[in-house]
Amino acid sequence: MATTYEAIATVTVGSGGAANIEFTSIPGTYTDLVVKTSLRNADPTDQRWNVKITFNGNGSNYSERLLFGGGSSAGSDSRSNQASFLFFYGCMNGNTASTFSNGEFYIPNYASANNKSVSFDSVTENNSTTDQILALNAGLWANSAAITSIKLEVNGGTYNISQHSTATLYGIKNS
Repeated sequence: MATTYEAIATVTVGSGGAANIEFTSIPGTYTDLVVKTSLRNADPTDQRWNVKITFNGNGSNYSERLLFGGGSSAGSDSRSNQASFLFFYGCMNGNTASTFSNGEFYIPNYASANNKSVSFDSVTENNSTTDQILALNAGLWANSAAITSIKLEVNGGTYNISQHSTATLYGIKNS
């Protein structure tokens, strides 16, 4: 049972947006890591987008299984041997004003010499019956290196992460 959540760093995107959010120099003194996000994309169209996540600047050996539901439909997808994880569909500027997607990903044993498992959950709201998206991902980074940096960025888009988006990295100590 986690007994201590300690905020390691928070990034709040400033005016003009940002191409990415990155946590660097993550200490190896915790048992697990959690990243909590509140994100919006500056894309003016009403298209869904994914946040691409990489560890330690490494773009290989990511696999995941995704379950999602939105409006009146549900689905699943899987990806293996990819260059990143794809984390949830996010809100765009074409969505309801001042609405952000919220999500969390949890990395147990991030400093171990084993492959790293990751669980993701997220929700996107657009004040309509068809654009709410709930997603759950289970992922594996097939790399034995301790995680020392985490990068979040818009996947495949030319637009930035919007102003006021935030991400907080927490370290968890078990006792």
